[in-house]
Amino acid sequence: MTRERLYLFDTTLRDGQQTQGVQFSTAEKRQIASALDALGVDYIEGGWPGANPTDSEFFANAPNTRATMTAFGMTKRVGRSAENDDVLAAVLDAGTPAVCLVGKTHEFHVTTALGVSLEENRQAIAASFKHVTAKGREALFDAEHFFDGYRANPDYALSCLRAALNAGARWIVLCDTNGGTLPSEVGRVVAEVIAAGIPGDRLGIHCHDDTGNAVANSLAAVEAGARQIQGTLNGLGERCGNANLVTLIPTLLLKEPFASQLECGVSTEALAGLVRLSRMLDDILNRVPHRAAPYVGASAFAHKAGLHASAILKNPSTYEHVPPELIGNERIIPMSNQAGQSNLRARLISAGIEVAAGDPRLGRILEIIKEREDQGYAYDSAQASFELVARKELGLLPEFFEVKRYRVTVERRKNKYDRMVSLSEAVVVVKIGDQKMLSVSESMDETGTDRGPVNALSKALAKDLGPYQGVIDDLRLVDFKVRITQGGTEAVTRVIIDSEDAQGRRWSTVGVSANIVDASFEALLDAINWKLIRDIGAPV
Repeated sequence: MTRERLYLFDTTLRDGQQTQGVQFSTAEKRQIASALDALGVDYIEGGWPGANPTDSEFFANAPNTRATMTAFGMTKRVGRSAENDDVLAAVLDAGTPAVCLVGKTHEFHVTTALGVSLEENRQAIAASFKHVTAKGREALFDAEHFFDGYRANPDYALSCLRAALNAGARWIVLCDTNGGTLPSEVGRVVAEVIAAGIPGDRLGIHCHDDTGNAVANSLAAVEAGARQIQGTLNGLGERCGNANLVTLIPTLLLKEPFASQLECGVSTEALAGLVRLSRMLDDILNRVPHRAAPYVGASAFAHKAGLHASAILKNPSTYEHVPPELIGNERIIPMSNQAGQSNLRARLISAGIEVAAGDPRLGRILEIIKEREDQGYAYDSAQASFELVARKELGLLPEFFEVKRYRVTVERRKNKYDRMVSLSEAVVVVKIGDQKMLSVSESMDETGTDRGPVNALSKALAKDLGPYQGVIDDLRLVDFKVRITQGGTEAVTRVIIDSEDAQGRRWSTVGVSANIVDASFEALLDAINWKLIRDIGAPV
């Protein structure tokens, strides 16, 4: 059976940039655009030329992409011609092969927000798309507030779609701008729009997530016949965000009826890089990845219950709807004080450690885990530290180096601008073989900002590990979480550190102490030792 083509339109760089607290630099927009192109999306909406300096600069130096680069703008203003509208001219001057224009289709917005007549708005839509297509550009019409407008006055909303279609628009995109429409209504309305004469292969869907239904609404539109989906990476977008392409893409490729009926530009090889792409965006935004995100979250394939882990060992499909490696994710069998031997053996196998069922050391490892969790450790969130605990009990923990001592000082002083600043300094002494090495590091970054004592300690520890230095040069800390596990004078601090390397691996380690610096150092040591085991196995 021939599959129909479904087109993916990414608006991370435009709609996604409207997320509160998000502002991409031009270099970041180029990086994201290149990653989207490698993924295989069909359209990349780069922004609104002329709306801000960053967007204008991006279009002036837009990367060469296989995907169709698209500039966003609005239909011409009533009272002037399309040829003399400077806002529309700025969009066309970006020189992109495609142009997406937003226009009103809800009579309430036409008369209240724009303050013009229904006919004037409809004529503005037609004139705008006639002008864009005359310039040889592929044109897309974002029909703003369409579902609300259709509910209020279906004849007028449809007339606006026809005005754009008849003027040459390639795509008519139905926008649930307020995000309040539910899947059943989206499916019904899309079917009615197609029945009214707007072909499905020229129809797109653009959903916001204000009811948590943006992905479901997008799928409902596709099932009803729409053949373009607009969305963003990680669901970025104004208010509650847009339809999340990171969730939609694997659903379209791996789930029925979509997988067998539709095809898109994303290959199975590109799909396997989806986790890395999602986390790349979080890194750019300096955000912690959402652990429970569908498909790509760190917990998306985590099986904590002993009953689940036992079944997973026999057949992963017992508790996994798709194989995690298809998206570039991995299965995790967390260890905690609820764990049984099934979890333990599964977790050890995933670390490359085979231990026979019934081995008495398994019981001892479980006892140690439970004892340490009573002290404040959390191994379901720190799998790398668990592995080191198990290796030690099994006699499989190599000693690459020994920490002889460390010291951290924090000084408060005036700088050359006569302002009070803090400066932390760390000294770490390690012994590798017969050689001792002393490293000193400050917490000040290249901008002159103090990053604190833990930062200084991390830099000092990773500054000179002799023969192992090349192995850890690509290690970086991507998250640092602190929690007080007891109150009052008996307070204990738990520190969990997430680390990442150039291979895209991400792992978590934990440290516990009444002293936050000691807890942090313990987690840092585990992070380095885990990477050394993974990369070289045994001491040089």
